[in-house]
Amino acid sequence: MYLAMNRFTVKTDRAMAFEEVWRTRDSRLADVPGFVEFKLLKGPIDEESGHTLYASHTIWQSREDFEGWTHSDHFKAAHKGAGQTSGMYKGHPEFEGFEPVMES
Repeated sequence: MYLAMNRFTVKTDRAMAFEEVWRTRDSRLADVPGFVEFKLLKGPIDEESGHTLYASHTIWQSREDFEGWTHSDHFKAAHKGAGQTSGMYKGHPEFEGFEPVMES
């Protein structure tokens, strides 16, 4: 199992547009070998800075499956419009990848 997470700090006044981009995009994840699950999570709103934290989580059968997706045509197609949303963010998305140490 491998969990891939991207954290996005989104301008709060652009949060609905950010969510709509995710709702309407053609991710094609279901067609990728090793893909298990996707979630877009909304975190706290920081009123002082005017930003909302989001995280996208994908679960894969293995790290190799995830890495294979990042080099695939499906990945390129899913990210082709990413530059059009750059004004929504405070900085770049932050990637974190995790492998299990313990499971129950």
